[in-house]
Amino acid sequence: MATRKASCNCGKLSVTYEGPDPERISVCQCYECQRRTGSVLSVQARLPKEQVTIEGESTTWTFPSDSGKPAEFRSCDSGGATYHFCPDCGSTVYWDISAAPDVLGVAVGAFTDPAFPPPMISGFEAYGAKWAMNVSDLPMPHHDYDGTSHGGQRA
Repeated sequence: MATRKASCNCGKLSVTYEGPDPERISVCQCYECQRRTGSVLSVQARLPKEQVTIEGESTTWTFPSDSGKPAEFRSCDSGGATYHFCPDCGSTVYWDISAAPDVLGVAVGAFTDPAFPPPMISGFEAYGAKWAMNVSDLPMPHHDYDGTSHGGQRA
């Protein structure tokens, strides 16, 4: 059992996880993850809520938004997610996933741990930037979505 701590840039919002290596660590290239991270892909771990301690205040934003405008693309959070970010520095540290209420999604980069286990699954590769790392060549299961299911436009 390991203790791992993820935090925002200023350190005021953190998630501490006590447990074995996460059962799911994924690379995602969906448009929602790209916008959330400001990068062409994201890496996140799903952690059982009963093994997580959250410290600090967060501000939230929910996807799809409450504006009534539906998402125009398919994403890994198409079922809904509420992102928690630091009100001071703006870093997204964790999120609640509507389709998986017993776990928290946590940004692997927030752990700043070079020994963190590698991803074991990849998704939404069709949305990825063609010049970016070729995740398709990594030895893991790949789940391609073309954006046409769940009402989204083709990527």
